[in-house]
Amino acid sequence: MYQSTYHSAIACAMVRICSAVLAAMMLLAPLPAQDRLSVEQTRYDQETDPVRKARALVKLSEDQIDEARKQLKAGDDVGSLHSLERYRDEIQHMTEALKATGVDAERKPGGFKELQISVRENVRRIDDLILTLPVDKRPFFRDVRTDLVKTQNELIDALFPRQPNQNSRKPNS
Repeated sequence: MYQSTYHSAIACAMVRICSAVLAAMMLLAPLPAQDRLSVEQTRYDQETDPVRKARALVKLSEDQIDEARKQLKAGDDVGSLHSLERYRDEIQHMTEALKATGVDAERKPGGFKELQISVRENVRRIDDLILTLPVDKRPFFRDVRTDLVKTQNELIDALFPRQPNQNSRKPNS
């Protein structure tokens, strides 16, 4: 009698463990790109802290560039350009939001650094994307790229402000 209770308790525990493992596997399984994009977009939209929002944008940005690339391959040049413009606008807005916090990016680079690195990497990816375009469509995409490079330079300037007296010093002779 005790043995059957013991076996049923073990069976019940095994079912619970298997259910938990299965649920964990489903949660950790890679999501399709579109689902991942919408999840990251929701996470970005709901975030209120500028530093955490910048980090969420970094995760979102790779999927946004991939989406633009897929649209371009599908022949949707206008949709691809629109996706890149939206990405550019989000990067510019996030850069302004980080600056508005008044945080010294040189001392506390959180958010600034991640965003700058992400923009640098994505500018390279956009360069590759531009090279696949017909020559007559490249200027529109180059405008977005130019805006992103300007924003990247703003981030670099915030991270590494120029010291006016350091360049004028002469070494001792």
